[in-house]
Amino acid sequence: MKIYIGSDHVGYGLKEKLKTYITELEEGYEVEDKGNVKYDKDDDYPDFIRPVAEAVANDVGSKGIILGGSGQGEAICANKTKGIRAAIFYGPKEAQAEIDISGKKSAETFEIVKLAREHNNANILSLGVRFMSEDEAKFAVELFLNTKFSEDERHIRRINKI
Repeated sequence: MKIYIGSDHVGYGLKEKLKTYITELEEGYEVEDKGNVKYDKDDDYPDFIRPVAEAVANDVGSKGIILGGSGQGEAICANKTKGIRAAIFYGPKEAQAEIDISGKKSAETFEIVKLAREHNNANILSLGVRFMSEDEAKFAVELFLNTKFSEDERHIRRINKI
C-alpha cells in the first residue's frame, strides 16, 4: 500500500521519523513524501497538505498522513479535496503525558483513530504534533494503517451522503 505523507515546519521532524517507521513495518508500506523536504519556519501547510490529499484521492487504496501543530488546518485543507476523509488525532486524553505503549498497545486510548477507519473509512490521518509524543504518533499511525473499514451498510450509506 502507498502512504503519502506531508507536513509543515511544526511537524517536519516527526514526519521524517514517521517515514522511516512506516517503511520498517512488516506490512511493507511504500512512503511518498510530499514535503516539506527541509525545515522552513515560514512555510505554509497547504503547500504540502494539498498534494497529499490529491495523491490519495487519485490513488485508490492508498492512505495519507499529514502533520501540523494542531492538525486542524491540515485536516480542513485535506477535506477540501473530493474523496478525502481526513480525521484529526491529538493524542490520548493525557496529552503530553509520557506513556509506554510499546508492548501494551491499547487501542482503547486511541479509539478515535480506530473508529475513523472502521466507521468513516478515513483515508488521511491528521496529527496534531503539539499534543502527542513520538511514540503516541507512531502507534496512532500503525493503528490507522492496520484498521480496516467495517464495510457495514449503514457506514457506507452515511459516507455516500457526504
